[in-house]
Order: sequence, then C-alpha cells, then structure tokens
Amino acid sequence: MMMKTKTAAHAVRLDAREGRLSGPTANLAPGFVQANLAILPRAIAYDFLLFCQRNPKPCPLIAVSEIGDPLLASLGADVDIRTDIPRYRVWERGELKDEPSDVAAIWRDDLVSFLIGCSFSFEEALLAARLPVRHIEEGRNVPMYRTTIETTPAGRFAGPLVVSMRPMKPADAIRAVEITSRLSAVHGAPVHVGDPAAIGISDLGKPDYGDAVTVHPGEIPVFWACGVTPQAAVARIRPDFCITHAPGHMLVTDILNASLG
Repeated sequence: MMMKTKTAAHAVRLDAREGRLSGPTANLAPGFVQANLAILPRAIAYDFLLFCQRNPKPCPLIAVSEIGDPLLASLGADVDIRTDIPRYRVWERGELKDEPSDVAAIWRDDLVSFLIGCSFSFEEALLAARLPVRHIEEGRNVPMYRTTIETTPAGRFAGPLVVSMRPMKPADAIRAVEITSRLSAVHGAPVHVGDPAAIGISDLGKPDYGDAVTVHPGEIPVFWACGVTPQAAVARIRPDFCITHAPGHMLVTDILNASLG
C-alpha cells in the first residue's frame, strides 16, 4: 500500500535531494519502507536479477526500473533515483571511486535500478515490541559484516553474504526472530544468532561497513542478511561500472511497512 498524499517519506527524499540530509536514514520517517540500491548497466542487469532471485534473504527485490529511467513512481511521489538518497557509492572495476550526494551528472541511458528491502523497515516492528535497536539508541549507523557464508552465484555475480547485527538478550532475540520471520520482504528472520566466529566474523568492534555498537554483558549478537551483500559481490566480480547506496543511506519510499506482513 502507498500513501496518496505527501508523506514524511517524501519529506526525507526532498531533504536528500536538496542537500539537507547526508547521513544514515535509520528511524527516519517511521512507518515507511526503506530500500537498498544497486544500479547496473543493462549488459549485466539480468545476471543481477537472477542473483536476487537466488538469494532472497539478502536481496529481496522491491522494485526494478525500466532501462534508463531514473523515475520510480511505484515507490512514491516524485521519486528520482539519481537524487533522492542521501549518499551514493560509485564503483569502477570493483573499486570505490566516489561517494556523491547525487548521481545525475553520471546517469546513463543503459542503467537499470534495483531496489532491495532493508532491515531499517523491520526495526519499526522491533521498536514497537520494545526490543532494543542499539545503533538507533547510540545514534550510529548499523554495524555490517562480511561473512564466510557464500551466496548462490548467478551469471557473473557471486560473493559473500553480508549481515547486519543488533545485540540483544536471549529472550529478546527469540522475540525478534518471531517478529522478523513475518517480514520476508525486508530480510525476514535472522540468519545467525550467537558466536560471530561461526560465520567468519573475528571482531564485532570492527565492522566492514557502518559503526560498531555496544554489546552489553548478557547480550548476544543477532545477525540478519543485509542488502549491502551486492556491494561485496561488486568488489569481487569487478564490473566496469555501477552505482549503489552508501551503507545505511537508503531510499525512503512511500510504501507502508504495515503492508509487508
């Protein structure tokens, strides 16, 4: 379901477009679906579509654009994927080249935009259940880690699963599993709970993306599949060109979280 009138989500997009917002979008415009972004040339877009289909936990597709079209009306009023995210990443041959606040100047007619569900959306349900979301409490970006779990390859695309982490007491972790299991459009249930080393994470204090957060005594780390996984694949397969969101800096859509499950 999408709102018909101007929304808080639309206001966030305008703030990004006009340069007033440059930071992470966690807990902005509560109630609205947030989305990760991957923009790829047409030549490899089908391979990426197949990659998403084979890896629905980290890459639950919300929308795919027409070739060369930066406007995605299905996601909200006036959505322009070139300007409406607070910060982007521009990649060339697998190397991060720039982190601009818009990509209008480098837009191409052969580009296809993929919008992928984001865990920031299910955080609304966690907060409503009075479960802790530590990066929001501490005003930080969510910590994200590359794991030793391999995604299912598709065409050129392959790479490690990336996870986001939220520390919780065991009883809270069980409740979080129950809540997020119903929200497959935004990653669903956790992929791992407990020992980080079991999935190849050596130090929770050194995330590969985002910021470290406090893990209190008696808490365990809870890991969800993350929409930054395509960026780990880009770093591995080294396509000539692509654009993604900067981790934690999402497109805030007019779709309601309540419509997800």
